[in-house]
Amino acid sequence: MLVKEAMTGKVRWHSPDTPIREVARVMRDEGIGCVPIGENDRLVGMITDRDITCRAVAAGESLDKLTCRAVMSPGIFFCFEDQTLEQALGQMQERQVHHLPVLNRQKRMTGLISLGDVALKAESAILAPLAKIAARDAERHLRAA
Repeated sequence: MLVKEAMTGKVRWHSPDTPIREVARVMRDEGIGCVPIGENDRLVGMITDRDITCRAVAAGESLDKLTCRAVMSPGIFFCFEDQTLEQALGQMQERQVHHLPVLNRQKRMTGLISLGDVALKAESAILAPLAKIAARDAERHLRAA
């Protein structure tokens, strides 16, 4: 199965200067956990609900003036829409991320692939790498407890 067959399409990005509260509302209203951040027609980062929680709320930052630039994960990992799900999952496992922006070969964003997309749409044979990622995350939670 190819990434484009499992990804979520119609993903929009936000500017690094978007207020953090606005992005948090988008996440809440759309039921999503991350938003790509773009500037000058390029992806420059990703902001997750975890970024907002750990880098803003837990740090005691004033949310009124905080923008995505201050809390986003800089740099961007991505996959191509014509890669296999196995390849995308390998990248997620290697980089320890749960989401990847999906680009076409002209490097234009066409969607986003998440572990949830893979779990819902992939054939059962691919679920072993997904289980490894989930087990790694569960182990982290146990160590933290």
